[in-house]
Amino acid sequence: MTGDGARITVNGRTAPITEVPGDERLLDTVRWRLGLKGTKEGCRTGECGACTVLIDGQTALSCLTLTREIEGRAVTTIEGIPDAPFGRAVLDAFAEAGAFQCGYCTPGFVVALAGLLREEGRSAPLRQLLEELGANLCRCTGYAAIARAVELARARGP
Repeated sequence: MTGDGARITVNGRTAPITEVPGDERLLDTVRWRLGLKGTKEGCRTGECGACTVLIDGQTALSCLTLTREIEGRAVTTIEGIPDAPFGRAVLDAFAEAGAFQCGYCTPGFVVALAGLLREEGRSAPLRQLLEELGANLCRCTGYAAIARAVELARARGP
């Protein structure tokens, strides 16, 4: 993806991406080229979920996704979550449940939950949502507040 016509759409805005090496990860593109620092780097191996984004509404790990793979597709980062389906409900639920802790893993949890609720709907069993969020790791909490936030967001919907 080195041509002048290469573009990606992030949070509803189309951005030209030039001179991006073919092996550049989406995580680096959104953080360093586009300045969207909400997507966090945790492990760079797909083990922690801190870098979760939505690609065409589906959850994806930006540390395992090459930027060239998403040309012409829509990416939503934590900065765009307030405008995404379920985004505001998830953010409000995390605030109400006190699920932010240090905040490092929170963007990944919020984006992942918004994506899961969009995919599965409010009728998805709570246990299923919690299991699917099990790929996101938090080093600060016992997950109780996060589980409460999941329950609140699921009940509220978009």
